Amino acid sequence: MRTLRAIDPPRADKPSWRTTDATERRPLVMTPRQLLTRLEPILLIAIGGFAGANLRHFVDLAVPGTLSGTFLVNVAGSFALGVLVYDSLGDPAVGDNARLVFGTGFLSSFTTYSTFVVDSLLVAPATALGYVGASYLVGFLAVLAARRVVGGGRQ
Repeated sequence: MRTLRAIDPPRADKPSWRTTDATERRPLVMTPRQLLTRLEPILLIAIGGFAGANLRHFVDLAVPGTLSGTFLVNVAGSFALGVLVYDSLGDPAVGDNARLVFGTGFLSSFTTYSTFVVDSLLVAPATALGYVGASYLVGFLAVLAARRVVGGGRQ
């Protein structure tokens, strides 16, 4: 069986090197399956991030004006993240891998805090104040709506 060589990061509970004698050090041997198991979460997040960034770009093209597009994706992202969070409190319908793809990957690249801040700085102060307040208020209401949809918070 062909094996790949990789070096584990040092951990106190598991030595990262296997020694054959006091002078020779060899890295631990990792099989392709072990390597894939370690890379799987990273790949899932990358796939979700790719999809989220592309949808975000599509929204920018489809919705005129940067303020309204950013507002729309951030509210939609707040609702979707609320669904994922409240789903995880009970008997989850969304699995761990799907949570990585959608929560960490897709939503982190679909929503955008940096554009939200830049948009706020590029408009008149009164408009910025209203935009920031509306974004936080409607985003929070979207999370509460997600809670109601999922039925979260019930014991």
